[in-house]
Amino acid sequence: QVQLVESGGGLVQPGGSLRLSCAASGFTFSSYAMSWVRQAPGKGLEWVSVINSGGGSTSYADSVKGRFTISRDNAKNTLYLQMNSLKPEDTAVYYCAKSLYYSDYGSEYDYWGQGTQVTVSS
Repeated sequence: QVQLVESGGGLVQPGGSLRLSCAASGFTFSSYAMSWVRQAPGKGLEWVSVINSGGGSTSYADSVKGRFTISRDNAKNTLYLQMNSLKPEDTAVYYCAKSLYYSDYGSEYDYWGQGTQVTVSS
C-alpha cells in the first residue's frame, strides 16, 4: 500500500532553515508528480510546491517563492523541501502528497502523509 512518511520538522527561529523529507513506498515514485501542502493553525490547506516526476519542473506558491526549494531523489524514493528564511507565518503542519498530475498552479492528490510540524518562533 502507498505510504508517505514525513520527517524533519521542528522548532526554528525566524530566519532559520529546515529541510523536510518524505519517504515514499508502495508505488512507482519516479512516475508521479509530488507536492508539499501545509495547514496553519485554524486555517485551511495551502498548496506550497509541486515537482514533476523527473524533477525537472517545479512550481511554488507566491508565499514561499524564493525561500523554499522542492527536490526529489528517485533512486531513494524521497521528496524534499528545503526551507530557508523561515517566517512565523510558515508555522504549519507540512504534508507531502502524491499528485495526480503536474501543474504550475498546484495539483490534486490521492495520498497524503501524516504530516510534520514546523514551528517558527523566537
